[in-house]
Amino acid sequence: MDDYSKILEQGITFHKDSSHEEPEKQRVKTKAKKKSYVTGQHFSASSKKKAEIRKRRANRHSQQK
Repeated sequence: MDDYSKILEQGITFHKDSSHEEPEKQRVKTKAKKKSYVTGQHFSASSKKKAEIRKRRANRHSQQK
């Protein structure tokens, strides 16, 4: 059978090309979830500042119920 008649009888099926598969992406590790960073004990100015902002936000009247 030539290609044209095969397409008419069986149809066309599109598949993803497996030769260009991407490797599994590595997860990005962040400091923001670690307890020492969240509580400001990380020895960086930004962690201390962000911890202070979180503490102030938690102590707002609108946040306390």
